Amino acid sequence: MEPTKAPWAHPPAATNNQAPPTTLRSPPSPLTDNSPATGPVSNLRATGRPVDLVVKAEPRMPSLVTERMQKPQQFKPAERRVTNKADLQRFLKSQALKDFMGFILALNEAAQGQPISAQTKASEAINSMVSMLDTLNSWVDETPPAKQALRYGNPSYRDWFAKVDENANDLLLTILPAELSEAAIELKPMLLDGFGNQTRIDYGTGHETTFCEFLFCLAKLGVFQDSDRLPLVTHVFTKYLRLMRKIQTTYWLEPAGSHGVWGLDDYQFLPFIWGSSQLNGHTGITPSSIHNQAVLETDAADYLYLGCIKFIKHVKKGPLAETSPMLNDISAVPTWSKVNSGMIKMYQVEVLSKFPIMQHFLFGSLFPFEDDEENLDVPAQ
Repeated sequence: MEPTKAPWAHPPAATNNQAPPTTLRSPPSPLTDNSPATGPVSNLRATGRPVDLVVKAEPRMPSLVTERMQKPQQFKPAERRVTNKADLQRFLKSQALKDFMGFILALNEAAQGQPISAQTKASEAINSMVSMLDTLNSWVDETPPAKQALRYGNPSYRDWFAKVDENANDLLLTILPAELSEAAIELKPMLLDGFGNQTRIDYGTGHETTFCEFLFCLAKLGVFQDSDRLPLVTHVFTKYLRLMRKIQTTYWLEPAGSHGVWGLDDYQFLPFIWGSSQLNGHTGITPSSIHNQAVLETDAADYLYLGCIKFIKHVKKGPLAETSPMLNDISAVPTWSKVNSGMIKMYQVEVLSKFPIMQHFLFGSLFPFEDDEENLDVPAQ
């Protein structure tokens, strides 16, 4: 099945000083709908499938799980639970997913109009997370890639991953307060999976989602507060993103579940959501500014979206229209608010609703799998 194309993007008109970016179209599929889209983000030009919100949620931090704090023995290692399409249907209708999406939207709301360099006071928990990620970064330096002929899948990644695994409990205890130390057993699988797969030597949007789940569960435990919403984006996630780019370019992890040229990005999705929110309302940078190299050089360090584009241009050779036609198309959208809302819907359809991705998602007492038969009527993608 063809991946979902950006339905809100249309080729831009030429301007006096800039030619429109060329558009690369996917080959026809059996599901192609040749009729024009009926409105922004309503129909997919490539597949004819609707792009509606799979999960309708309000932006908010998760409620504290005080009962788990009182009964630490209930913590258990997070594990996979989505084993078939029926399981995925239950997941898509669950309150747990609605709460998770609310967390993503809460960070999206906090990031609006805020550059990475915004003067934001970081809590002790935020600083502890950043320090942990710095430690993992230093371990990459201590674990150089093995010399090999193949570009992808450097086996030294397994050595780095093994070191993280071996020290995961100690790392978690630098973040968790003493009274929540028992939660480490449940959080450890999420933390590890957030950095890729040791066996396959790959990484993708599913692993990124698990790292976000890890942050969500810490917020559910009360480690992160409402005042941490913006620093979770500008401090923690930005540091995580830099670490993963370093890992990708050091060990050349295979893109897990990538749609290749027809996908949004080989590895990431969330920085396009929060990054477009950062730029929402910016008077000098528009979606088409991704084609301006001067803007990328000046502002990529301050805005996640631009940083993603700059990184793509660094690791992929050729015009953006050829290497990333979907992002190229999206550059024609007139406002960042439309880009942001479209990205949120696309994330729900292309990541959260895809069985090949979500079969690896992890569940436990902090993110329960709700086995509710009445939820079986939710369509899985």
